[in-house]
Parts: sequence; C-alpha cells; structure tokens
Amino acid sequence: MEQKMQQLLKSVFGYDSLRKGQEPLVQALMQGSDALGIMPTGAGKSLCFQLPALCLSGITLVVSPLISLMKDQVMNLVQQGVAAAFLNSSLTMGQYAKATANMRQGKYKIIYVAPERLMTERFLWAIEGLEISMLAVDEAHCVSQWGQDFRPAYLQIAEFVARLPKRVPIAAFTATATPKVHEDIVRLLQLNQPVTVVTGFDRPNLRLRVLKPQRKDTQLLRLMQEFEGQSGIVYCSTRKQVEQVQQLLCQNGIAAARYHAGLEDAERHTAQEDFVFDRVRVMVATNAFGMGIDKPDIRFVVHYNMPMDLESYYQEIGRAGRDGEPSECVLLYSGQDVRMGEFLIEKGMENAEQPDPELEIRARDRLRRMTWYCTSRRCLRGELLQYFGEKSSGNCKNCSICLGENPQPDAVTRPRTAQKSLLEGDVDPNLLERLRKLRTTLAQRQGVPAFVIFNDAVLRQLCLKMPSQRSELLQVAGIGEEKARRYGAEILQTVEQWRSEQQ
Repeated sequence: MEQKMQQLLKSVFGYDSLRKGQEPLVQALMQGSDALGIMPTGAGKSLCFQLPALCLSGITLVVSPLISLMKDQVMNLVQQGVAAAFLNSSLTMGQYAKATANMRQGKYKIIYVAPERLMTERFLWAIEGLEISMLAVDEAHCVSQWGQDFRPAYLQIAEFVARLPKRVPIAAFTATATPKVHEDIVRLLQLNQPVTVVTGFDRPNLRLRVLKPQRKDTQLLRLMQEFEGQSGIVYCSTRKQVEQVQQLLCQNGIAAARYHAGLEDAERHTAQEDFVFDRVRVMVATNAFGMGIDKPDIRFVVHYNMPMDLESYYQEIGRAGRDGEPSECVLLYSGQDVRMGEFLIEKGMENAEQPDPELEIRARDRLRRMTWYCTSRRCLRGELLQYFGEKSSGNCKNCSICLGENPQPDAVTRPRTAQKSLLEGDVDPNLLERLRKLRTTLAQRQGVPAFVIFNDAVLRQLCLKMPSQRSELLQVAGIGEEKARRYGAEILQTVEQWRSEQQ
C-alpha cells in the first residue's frame, strides 16, 4: 500500500514527497484512523484526503459547504485524471440522476456532497450497498457555533456516519480553528481519537498592513496603483459600500466586479466566473464571497472596513497567495468600523427568532479582539497568531509594524519593490510571460480557469528547469502523468523555441 501511495502521489499529483504535516494525516487515514488537520490555506489539506481516497478500495465522500468550492476541486481532480463528481443544488434533476447512477456503477472514486444532502432519502438510497471507504469533512469549523461560519447541516454529519453499515474513518480539515472550535470539531463530528496535526496558522508569504486613512477612497485608489495588473479582492462590510466601491474603481479605469447576497444568483455567478477566469482583476464583495474560491494567484486582499472578528479576517486574507507567492493584505481602519460592527451585532440580535445572550457576548468579544488588532503597536502577525493560541517571535519583519511603516492618516503608499518569491529564484520574465500566454490558451481550449492548468509556482519551476523532454517535465512539482500527457508537448515546444532564440 505504501508503494501504491508513493506511485499515485507522483503520477497523479506530480509530487515526489508529502509536505510537512501531510504524512501523519495520510498514514492515519490509510490505516483506518480518524484524522484532524488544522492547517493554513495553501498547506495542501485537500491532498491529505484525496491521496488516501485513490489508494482505498471504495468511494470517498467529501462534505463541502459551497458549490463553487466543489466545482473547483472536482475540476482540478478531473484535470489530473481522477474520476470525481459533485452532488449539490446546481445540478438539474437529470444531471443529479446521471451522477448518482454513475456513482452506483462505481465510476467515481471521490464524490463531493453538500451537507444538506447527506440525510435526504434520495442520497441515502443512492449510496445504499456502496462501499464507502472514508468521509472527509472540508471547512470543518462550520460545525461549531463558536466559529464564524456555523452551518447547522454540519451537525448531521455524525448522524449520517452512524447510519452507515460500518463506521468509516472521518477526516476533518480546516484552516481556522481556535482551541474552542477545535474541541467542538472533535466532539460534534464524534471523531474517535483522531490523529491531529496543527501545522500552525502563520502564512509568511502574506504581508500584513493596517492603515488609518482619513479618506478611504483616496487610499484605496493609491493601493490599486500599487497592485496594478494583479488580481485581488476588496472586502466591504455592507452591500451599499460594495456598490459604491465598485463604481469608484470602474470610474477610475479598474476592471472590477461586485458580489453580495442582494444580487440575483445569475449576476453573482457571472461575477465570480469573470474573476476566476481573469476577465476582471478586482472583486469588490461582502464576506458572502470567497470561502469557496480556490484561485491561487490572488495577489492582494484589501479590507475597506474592519471585519467583525479575527477568524473572518484570517480566513479572508487567506484567499491571497494560496500558491505560496508573496501577497499583500491591507486593512483600512477607522473608528466608524467599530460602531458599524456594534450596530450589526445589535441588528442580528433583533432579527433573531430566539435571541441568545451568550451568542451576543461572544460576538462582542470577537469584535473587541479585532479592534485590538487594528490599533495594536505590536507585531500584527504576532497578534494574529496569539489569538489562535500560537506563539510568535514578536518581529515577523513582514507587517506594517515590524517594517516601521507609518499607519497614520493618509499614509502615502508608494509602489514597492515586489517581494522575492519564497519558492524560487529569479526567472526570465520573457519565458515566464510566454508560458503564461500558453497557459491562457490551454485554459480557454479546456474551458477552465488558468490556474487549473498550472499555478504560477509551476510556471516558475518550468522557467528554472527548462525541460527538454518528457522525463524532465515530470520532475516539475505539480505536473503528473495526466497533465504531462495533455499539455507536455506544447510546453516543451514553447521552452525549446525560447531556448533557440537565445542562441
């Protein structure tokens, strides 16, 4: 089994070895134990259950909270040659019937399913008699009322597992879990002595900055100049501000889309597609956007307003730099943000069918901790890590405090020298641009986002290694057998043409 795992890791996913923290989780699931991974975004959580899923004999079910997240994951797996599908409300009756029929015929190894589907008669019938080898729970913090994304349907997961003919291993993963949420995940999912890996919450490739401008619009436009040509998200606390900020950016020649819960489903879908496929470079959104976004080349996240809590903030900035490349996270703070937060908490209590004083106390405490972060004169990374129960050196050298940047009103933001890649050395920009253009062509041909073909880190490796034959191509981390088969010839041709021009 170990040999099979290593072979699949290389041939399907294109990696020679597992990353830190992945191996104990993979081994636990291969041996039939439960597992809990609390790992930052970009640490490779999905591989921890996808690899065992391919090694085990039956089907793996993956509970995932958002349609877009399921689509991205399945799209990636199919590109790697893995038989996978999803079951959620985006499917028509006919599509759902076809997917479940294929599942019953054993055509899929991995099935993504919305939590609300688990206990429906239709789904229970569809899996009856099938060999379920594992249940993976993505975004596992959604099971906890202490978390910021509580999803009641997640409470049905333990009941669903209990209805299966035999107890299957449960794999739970999240990027955001305070100690209390951690306890809730184990208790509410009824994990049985799970092998637990907490790799830490630090994302060293993210530069953290808090600015306190008198005029946020002016500061935002300066930031857009700094991030020119890059893909990013601007978060606002209200729908009205989303509309205003998107209009501001468009009026200043910046291709920006909008996303909030007040829009029609069709417009939200179009906006998300435009952003993922790079037809617009900036998404202006409320926190309704992002949890299911798997776009790895988001280079900046700007918070136009202070979020309600550090869990939300950490999760939202986590959408930047998923490929490990340097990225910027900027929060534009004002005292008005605190008052807005208090107002939203009060409105939430007024609108609740059964107001819960305990929930209000928790919300106010989280808002207070968020405010401390914004007004701190200590290392921002240290403040963030401390909140999640992790120690830090107190001088990260990559936040506005440690860099000595001026957080006072109307701080002038000057275009900075780009941070060096944390993964690679310098690469030839002309070859990198050619490979980017090739990636765009391949993506358009396949009808998928560019990052599904290869992320930026893979392109940089191609520039460094400049493979001349298929065996060398397969030495590039992230290129497995299926992607080499699909795209290898054109990659090698592009590299060879560039090489010949240099002679």
